[in-house]
Amino acid sequence: MDIEKYLHRISYSGSLEPRLDVLKKLQIKHLLSIPFENLDIHNNTQIELSIDRVFEKIVIQNRGGFCYELNGIFFELLIALNFSAKRISARVFNKNKGYGEEFDHFAIIVSFNDEEYLVDVGFGDFTFEPLKLVLDEIQNDKNGEYIIDKYDDRYFRVNKVENGNNTPEYIFKTDKRALKDYREMCIYHQTSPNSHFTIKRLISLPTENGRITISGNKLKITEFGSTSETEIKSETEFKKLLNDLFNIK
Repeated sequence: MDIEKYLHRISYSGSLEPRLDVLKKLQIKHLLSIPFENLDIHNNTQIELSIDRVFEKIVIQNRGGFCYELNGIFFELLIALNFSAKRISARVFNKNKGYGEEFDHFAIIVSFNDEEYLVDVGFGDFTFEPLKLVLDEIQNDKNGEYIIDKYDDRYFRVNKVENGNNTPEYIFKTDKRALKDYREMCIYHQTSPNSHFTIKRLISLPTENGRITISGNKLKITEFGSTSETEIKSETEFKKLLNDLFNIK
């Protein structure tokens, strides 16, 4: 872990003390700098759970990634900075299929004394800041309101609160996991026709005032609550948008 290069990649300068306020700033900077994307899957480039390869891709080559890569590398940064962190497994909610398999998603728990926080830089349109692991309490975030409750005796559930209703995002356990535990599901999401990652290309990046997303052949830009959508008509235009909007060549 080359901390200096990583921090340069996310344009972070400031304290590196393992404190909650520092964690919040690191998470926000990471989200605003590194896109959520699945381009390798559609370029037939295998994604391996190797921290060296992920570091090369995200930090050196200025790319993004999906949850196993984004939260995988962010976890390594937190450990290098002496945060008390652990990898956890989550199962993502789908309104048609219910919850995914174990290790469907990679998230992080960070502890400060007796308090735990859910940290996630690899879930696309999700929280800007860590969520305190406290039950049945609405937490305000720049990206909306969220609440964590108990799904059953084994799982916690994180929900987004919209118009007074709780919409599930995913369920998770707080058990400590190893990087190799996610390998099978990482392969599944790259290869299975049942994975939403294999259906179409996706790249998405939050901004200070909204979000920029390419999904398939659609460009969607949200700014100050207003959304515009345009069709991408050629591969040349797609590559130009990657360079202009996401600084990816």
